[in-house]
Amino acid sequence: MTSGAALLAFTATAALLTVTPGLDTALVLRTAAAEGPRRAMLAAVGIALGCLGWGLLVGAGLGALLAASQLAYEVLRWAGALYLFHLGLKLIRSPRQAIELGAAQAPVAARPNWLLRGFLTNMLNPKVGVFYVSFLPQFIPAGASVLGWSVLLASIHNLLGLVWFGALVMATRPLLGALRKPGVMAWLDRLTGGLFIAFGLKLALDARA
Repeated sequence: MTSGAALLAFTATAALLTVTPGLDTALVLRTAAAEGPRRAMLAAVGIALGCLGWGLLVGAGLGALLAASQLAYEVLRWAGALYLFHLGLKLIRSPRQAIELGAAQAPVAARPNWLLRGFLTNMLNPKVGVFYVSFLPQFIPAGASVLGWSVLLASIHNLLGLVWFGALVMATRPLLGALRKPGVMAWLDRLTGGLFIAFGLKLALDARA
């Protein structure tokens, strides 16, 4: 496979994977609805950084260790599951009663938290690492730099993800009127919290293939 063919094939496949709903999509949509577009894009950038981190790990050979070591996989899997449980329980037990819009309502110091939250959501999910270590090598031309190509492919995946998340954030604008109604925000937080717990439970119970 030539370099050009590999890039085209990977881009087409990654685009399909990007638009498949998952935990990342749920996090960005909920943040856009509850916190506004700026924080949602911070979460999206954090998610992208998490993917890039996995790309670097795979390129450096640590992804292969995760795939080979049952202990490493289990430790990271349970850490990710517990993190999702924490997020979900927090949303269910303390839901917001009203939507927060505009930078004036949010302290600047709180913004990086969404970047970190998006980053940890991906970095604590071993499925992402196992997926990358099994997926990326298929699109690396023979004789090419594994590290360089892993970072390149992960960057393409991230760019597609940011474009998709940006479109999702823009799509939440027509819904803002409904989200201002009493009780809607609390319902959305509890629903998202339940979704996070479901993802965490799936991660905790998923048997390694």
